[in-house]
Amino acid sequence: MNIRLASRADASAVNELLDQLGYPQDDEAATADRIQAWADDPALAAYVAESDGDVLGLVAVHVAPFFQRDGSWARIVALVVSPRARRRGIATQLMSAAESFATTRGCVRIDLNSANHRDDAHAFYQQHGYTDQSSTSTRFLRSLPHLS
Repeated sequence: MNIRLASRADASAVNELLDQLGYPQDDEAATADRIQAWADDPALAAYVAESDGDVLGLVAVHVAPFFQRDGSWARIVALVVSPRARRRGIATQLMSAAESFATTRGCVRIDLNSANHRDDAHAFYQQHGYTDQSSTSTRFLRSLPHLS
């Protein structure tokens, strides 16, 4: 298994993986452009797990400074492993890559969101030292108008 930074050439495989998370993609070129934008920004990283040329997993992480105190934190915005490759340690390797990225950028905390119905994912995160904060905070979302 090779964990490496995602490239534009991974767009098709990344689209398949994002679909697994419930985010269907319909434009491979747009995905390739987003992968490139992430590659060009030192506060962002997208890693893929590859075996024999086959992309089997993805993690995307971004770093941001705290406003309320010194230091930075990181957020994992996507973590997914292909159903045909689960339970082989790939997610653990991807998480390690994301955490390493965050640590080398001075982050003192890392967080993520996970859909309520993803019980297996919640167990995985807890096994890896993540604390369930769902009883202490609530997430609110609002879509903003798209400006051209």
